[in-house]
Amino acid sequence: MRADIITIGDEILIGQIVDTNAAFLGKALNKIGVEVCQIRSISDNKTAIIEAFTEAQNNVDLVVMTGGLGPTKDDITKHTLCEYFNDTLKFYPEVMAHIEELFQKYVKAPVNDLNRLQAMLPSKCTQLFNPHGTAMGMWMQKENTVFVSLPGVPFEMKYLVLEQLIPRIKETFPLPALAHKTMMTYGLGESIIAEKIADWEQSLPQHIKLAYLPNLGRVRLRLSAKGTDEIKLLNEIDTFFDALYPLIGDHITGFESEESIELQIGNALKTKHWTLATAESCTGGALAALFTKNAGASAYFKGSVVSYATDLKQSILGVSAETIAKHTVVSEPVALAMARGVLLITGAHVAVATTGNFGPTIGDADAEIGTVCIAIITPEQEFSETFCFGKHRERNLQKTLNKALEMLLKTLD
Repeated sequence: MRADIITIGDEILIGQIVDTNAAFLGKALNKIGVEVCQIRSISDNKTAIIEAFTEAQNNVDLVVMTGGLGPTKDDITKHTLCEYFNDTLKFYPEVMAHIEELFQKYVKAPVNDLNRLQAMLPSKCTQLFNPHGTAMGMWMQKENTVFVSLPGVPFEMKYLVLEQLIPRIKETFPLPALAHKTMMTYGLGESIIAEKIADWEQSLPQHIKLAYLPNLGRVRLRLSAKGTDEIKLLNEIDTFFDALYPLIGDHITGFESEESIELQIGNALKTKHWTLATAESCTGGALAALFTKNAGASAYFKGSVVSYATDLKQSILGVSAETIAKHTVVSEPVALAMARGVLLITGAHVAVATTGNFGPTIGDADAEIGTVCIAIITPEQEFSETFCFGKHRERNLQKTLNKALEMLLKTLD
């Protein structure tokens, strides 16, 4: 089964918002065995929408579009659907009642004429009821292609996809079995991994495909298999992944479908009955944020000190002026002193400290732009390492975070 995804809205085309809807839809459709052939973003005008519909007609089985369903005049998707399907808008009293209920509960304002237009839908559509908003989803078919229109508000769209669209697709279309699994690796680049596993990759059967997904110090290896029996496919994938451990086992940290590396670190800390704190300079609290975004992090994460300025490294973390003068602020001795300081402040068992120069100027240190020092202290050991990540500020941040997580996980193993 083949599908196209269309996201509608000028705000996407001018970069005002990031199109997360297409990514969610692609992943959701692929998960059930739908092959996504094309993702396109188009302007919210009739010509662009009709052209996209015409191109997809009979070339794919399914078209899923988001956006253009609001109450204002620039939202024209419903009118364009009526033109394309030779249809007219029809008033749905149950939708109007739902809109009035939403306004009474949450808006505390009377429903106006524009809001009433949300109760007008193409008469030929099958309604996909949206309990979270005023824009309904719509399912329509022309010849061999089903067209589905969903609201652009992400949480409304996601609900309709998971609760209504996916079940309806499964009922309507014969779907193949599809299996994916993604292995996480740290510390090796894509080309080095490819060299080490070349013979293994060559041994993969035709129905199992490998994809390399590199990201600044980490590489994800995804195996995708298509067939008739999902359990059999997953077993095959597991067998092939097992064969990777003798080749790159020291760099494998687990599987994406299981837990993020932050959660793996959290579980390791809980197993040891240890807690963690971070002392951050160049990363500016981003490392702590990776842990605290996860529910239950309070069981192992104590807190963080963000000492971006040199004087705060001294006054809060207790780094001595002599250490800074002798080694500069971007140095392993300073990183270790920061880690010791945050342990004293928080009472944690484990500390990670980062200090570096992301650029574009040298700043307080003499270190070359891209130089980063990471220190780790546990009840069993303390150590630090120096890295040179280059001159791109945003890449340096992500590389530092990835490297700190990799070092910490290996230390806790």
